[in-house]
Amino acid sequence: MDFYTTVLRKSDPYWVALCLENGIVGQGSTKKKAIERLKEAIDSIEEAKKTDLDIYSAPLSIKELHEFLTVEGLEVISEPLEMRALYA
Repeated sequence: MDFYTTVLRKSDPYWVALCLENGIVGQGSTKKKAIERLKEAIDSIEEAKKTDLDIYSAPLSIKELHEFLTVEGLEVISEPLEMRALYA
């Protein structure tokens, strides 16, 4: 697969990018860095799956997505969530 759906959210002081198709995450100090790291992680897993058929990969459940979108603590989020297409 070369198209993935990504949700980005701020988690001070980092940005976190989550792939909905497989649950892989990337984190960075900027949105761009978080996406770069997510892409690296997806590429790494896809490469490993070529030689190890026991690697588990499944789309996120609604519960897991809800947990990702739920913000810890009482701090108000000033940055909106984003959804993006990621080509890896």
